[in-house]
Amino acid sequence: MNTLFDSVALGELRLPNRVVMAPMTRVRSNTDGLATASMAAYYAQRASAGLIVTEGIQPSLLGQSNPLTPGLYTAAQTESWRQVTDAVHVNGGRVFAQIMHGGRISHPDTTGLQPVGPSAVAPRNADTFTPSGPQPVPVPRALTTEEAGHEARSYAAAAERAVTAGFDGVELHGANGYLIGQFLSSSANLRTDHYGGSIAGRIRFAVEAVTATAEAIGPQRVGLRLSPGAGIWDAIEEETAELYGALLAALAPLGLAYIHLEATTDEQTLVDLRGAWPGSLIVNPSFPMGPLPAGRKQADDWLDLGADLVSFGRAYLANPDLVERLRADLPLDEADPETYYQGGDEGYLDYTSYRY
Repeated sequence: MNTLFDSVALGELRLPNRVVMAPMTRVRSNTDGLATASMAAYYAQRASAGLIVTEGIQPSLLGQSNPLTPGLYTAAQTESWRQVTDAVHVNGGRVFAQIMHGGRISHPDTTGLQPVGPSAVAPRNADTFTPSGPQPVPVPRALTTEEAGHEARSYAAAAERAVTAGFDGVELHGANGYLIGQFLSSSANLRTDHYGGSIAGRIRFAVEAVTATAEAIGPQRVGLRLSPGAGIWDAIEEETAELYGALLAALAPLGLAYIHLEATTDEQTLVDLRGAWPGSLIVNPSFPMGPLPAGRKQADDWLDLGADLVSFGRAYLANPDLVERLRADLPLDEADPETYYQGGDEGYLDYTSYRY
């Protein structure tokens, strides 16, 4: 029987355990989207994870969702990430960059640009962060067919920069209602061209983005995160099981490093997707921003259900030594939600390993 603490192969890597640090937005970059020394220290503290997946990194200014999030579309941004990857590697870790295009979840006050999406449809009753505080998400501009193809390829360009910066691979953010998820959604995607309509049309953008990235840096360096049925940011999906089954079937021949599923739909659907996916599967057991972070029991349950690795999000905020705490069944500290997005080192670098 698999345990969290077994060594496991993932793509081209050999991981010392099955614990993954999930991507989490922390808004600690500078105004130019550069990674900072504090970010390098933060990830280095957590290098005992089998794999770290960074916070979402925008592949372009147009793809930026929130203020003070990092990018991978300029030479300076690319160089700034070298301090992060070096710090993680020196501490014995492995790190993938999560490439995240916000699509319609953005604001002109953040980027100076009108957000884009599959269709000119804004999420209902939704505010997004801006430099002056939360504001309603505006109606996006619908991408043309040509522009949609260009945005799909933007993930691959960012992935090439990630490899230059020393990352071991990349994870495309296809979850939680951002651009890939918007194309999958039957409420956000009202297109009538080949990027919309049928299930085959709605998965096309995701397939093109992943395929281009796999061709750019090699499939064994590429993962994809998904949140079936989550409905986050009002990206509602119909026929969830059929939609994601078709997506995984289209991606299976590529030989990707992994699929990363959030537990955002019923357990049987997730188990069926496990059976449909021939490669490595990471499961994140907690619904995003749910009442409790995942713990050891939920992780063991998902390993029994067929997951190859288990990712932890909020549990990693206040527990940089999470692997050892789980191994020794030590109590977990709780992070202060007030410090999640406030910037600075408080609530970021000041959590410590367990003190016996």
